[in-house]
Amino acid sequence: MWDNVLMLIVVGVFSFLCWKITQNEPNTIKFYSKFLLYYLHGSLVGFFVWPVFLFNMKDTKNARIGAGLIKPVTKIIGIKWTFRNDKVIREDRGAVIVSNHQSSLDVLGMFQLWHIAKNMTAIAKKEIFYVWPFGLAAYLAGVVFIDRSKAKNAYDTLKVTSDVMVKQKTKIWLFPEGTRNKDYSNMLPFKKGAFTMAVAAQVPIIPAVFSPYYFINRKKHIFNKGHVIIQFLDPEPTTGLTEDDIPALIERVRTKMIAAYRDLEKEVLNDLPADYPYTTKG
Repeated sequence: MWDNVLMLIVVGVFSFLCWKITQNEPNTIKFYSKFLLYYLHGSLVGFFVWPVFLFNMKDTKNARIGAGLIKPVTKIIGIKWTFRNDKVIREDRGAVIVSNHQSSLDVLGMFQLWHIAKNMTAIAKKEIFYVWPFGLAAYLAGVVFIDRSKAKNAYDTLKVTSDVMVKQKTKIWLFPEGTRNKDYSNMLPFKKGAFTMAVAAQVPIIPAVFSPYYFINRKKHIFNKGHVIIQFLDPEPTTGLTEDDIPALIERVRTKMIAAYRDLEKEVLNDLPADYPYTTKG
């Protein structure tokens, strides 16, 4: 009897959340439910796949499998992704991919691209490793975790990773801002780790620019359906560069990414109706 009551409660709550998600008007339940579904789906996938990943530990093929299983949640939460110039990540070579970082949804965008890039991994802060079972599955899939509070250890980890990148022609995705940027009008200063790694390995840097999440406003608890463009810029070569060239390299890449971001911002906002109530702020 009590099992039936519990089941009815669970089904009722789930149905209520799904109903709230489909509502057009902003509401707190809809806002948090979409993020919750995203996180729960990732955790559920991690729970089922990590034992399978044990048979081929830290292979990037595991990452493609996991990304493929997580991708469908994007339809549930109502995000459409468009990729531009993605041919640059299809090439079979080692490279460092750097992108702006606005939201945890950036990771979902990255998952949409894993089958295109194929042999790819990512750098993540060590705290994510402890978010089990997702963190464990990510580790077994080849994601590299670094401790940003210990610069030397992080540098050593990146150096080893750069060696793997060259020998196995692996692309490595990083967010050089280091943390999520809540000010959509600009980009935070870039940390040098990604660029140091690219120069050390003499592989190109591929900038990736996410358009603003205009359909999300945290202060007003808005999370509506939306469209995100991921624009890949032409690769920035590092052949012949040395450590002394890194500051100029960082500034050059960041300047190009900011210009591309502002163009994308104009495009996505100009396509909205004049009375669209959502903004890129908040």
